[in-house]
Amino acid sequence: MRLDGPGSSNFEDRTGQGGGSILGGGGGILGLLVPLILSRFGIVGLLILALGYCALGGLGGGGILGGGGGSPTVQQGDRNAKSTLPAQTQNFLTGVLGSTERVWTQIFTAAGQQYKPTTLVAYTGGTQTACGAGRAAYGPFYCPGDQNVYIDPSFFNELTQKFGAPGDFAQAYVIAHEVGHHVQNLEGTLDRASRAQRAAGEAQGNAIQVGVELQADCYAGVWAKNARNPDGTPVLEQGDLEEGLTAAAAIGDDKLQSQAGQSVRPESFTHGSSQQRVEALRRGYSTGNPASCNYNRV
Repeated sequence: MRLDGPGSSNFEDRTGQGGGSILGGGGGILGLLVPLILSRFGIVGLLILALGYCALGGLGGGGILGGGGGSPTVQQGDRNAKSTLPAQTQNFLTGVLGSTERVWTQIFTAAGQQYKPTTLVAYTGGTQTACGAGRAAYGPFYCPGDQNVYIDPSFFNELTQKFGAPGDFAQAYVIAHEVGHHVQNLEGTLDRASRAQRAAGEAQGNAIQVGVELQADCYAGVWAKNARNPDGTPVLEQGDLEEGLTAAAAIGDDKLQSQAGQSVRPESFTHGSSQQRVEALRRGYSTGNPASCNYNRV
């Protein structure tokens, strides 16, 4: 990738503020699921929750992971603590975010609408969000309550080392996917999906979730296709798309279930199969048109 455009100012660095220990509060369904999944399946199982699983109000927020008993809180560390985020990583995060802002602003403007950017929050270990307690183990996620994207940058190491998906565009795809959830939030898709899920059975609710996630993958491809540097050259270079497709394949539900030693059960999918995720990212990139990303079922 070649990112020459200005980085976004919609960035908050919470790294170095402490590990964000979880305190009380019942925890909701997610608070019960995370220890169970960790104990049985390890980080591979947790990836089923990652990459925007809370986009429909999770982290105790009332979507398909919501539950009674309230949400846990995070005990924040010293807000004045020195950042632990390397300058190169911050430049990458803000550079990708700035590029998504320019692309989605153009798309929204062409449709006669105004794009309101999301804020990207980098943290270490855990942090408080409007959706409840955010933890690194959840992977990157989007919170509709505060319209922020959250990421512990150490996830990029997991993506490379445990999921065999290295490369700068693989990382950018993760960010663009979460920005895709923000676009869905602005469009009203997440609200419609959440309402539809509450009226649906488990299998149908999972299918709705899959549609939302595939659309976010497709939106990531739309950004990648349209991303340009100030001199007009594409942000993506030779081999970059393949990095993203490798990442998409690595986090398909069927792949994760197989790696966890489980039988593959399509009715339990929440993000889509490897083939579906690859196809969604490729579709968005091949068309460059968000109208082609008609995966949601609401």
